[in-house]
Amino acid sequence: MFSRIVATGLRGAHANLSKRMLSSAKTQAANPEVDLWGVKALMVAGTGAMALAGLSNLALADEAEHGMPAADYPWPHEGNFSSYDAASIRRGHQVYQQVCAACHSVEQLSFRNLVGVCYTEDEVKALCDEVEVVDGPDDTGEQFERPAKLSDKLPMPYMNEAHARYANGGAYPPDLSLITKARHNGQNYVFALLLGYRDPPAGVSVREGLHYNPYFPGGAIAMPKMLSDGGVEYDDGPPATESQMAKDVVTFLAWAAEPEADERKLMGAKWVFVLSLVMVQAAYYKRWKWSSIKSRRIVVDPVH
Repeated sequence: MFSRIVATGLRGAHANLSKRMLSSAKTQAANPEVDLWGVKALMVAGTGAMALAGLSNLALADEAEHGMPAADYPWPHEGNFSSYDAASIRRGHQVYQQVCAACHSVEQLSFRNLVGVCYTEDEVKALCDEVEVVDGPDDTGEQFERPAKLSDKLPMPYMNEAHARYANGGAYPPDLSLITKARHNGQNYVFALLLGYRDPPAGVSVREGLHYNPYFPGGAIAMPKMLSDGGVEYDDGPPATESQMAKDVVTFLAWAAEPEADERKLMGAKWVFVLSLVMVQAAYYKRWKWSSIKSRRIVVDPVH
């Protein structure tokens, strides 16, 4: 919106400058003794206004191509000494399982990755019992179905990309394993996208089958609004509002993209502590080693 206002103001300024330049040129033609410096100054100002207008047009084009930039939200796990909220990851998995899994996969995650993070081993095994996977071949060379095991990947909604596009009118639902890393301003973008559905503004038309979302590149997205208040039944925790579900599922996807983040931060803190001790010892050793040299006194006896 700000870029549109700037563009409109610059176009008006450029039009006024053009009129003034034309009036000055007419005055110069009528009176050759008029100083040319004023005309030259107007020409330089007009060129600058055109350059600024071009930059504003580039900003508008960038917004249309990449979507409206998302705000920066204070994610609690983003700090150097912060960790993921296990309860939020659990609720986010429930949102993914009940809402997102119908179209999107998380093919980089296995059931065993959930153990000790947001579920106990028995709870994950109970989730596995609800899923049938195709395995084989058996002794007769045929494929067969069996209950999922902890080592199996989370189930995929479609057999392949062609099947996914056919079921979604040509649109391909992306895999969400690394979605918070694959998109610019990842977590903020996904959160804003999930809550950004609204009616198109005046003058903007969206073709049938698409939905207006200013945060999506181009503004038209095939995925309809999926979150609504009370759409998911949480086992515990806060009420399942739209914003809460969006926050929880983004936390789950951020963990899915970097499940080792907490361990990496802990290891970094340990290394900082150890290196701090080494630095203190090195400083003490340097001071002790050089103390005799720095404190010595050299006397020059020119006679002897």
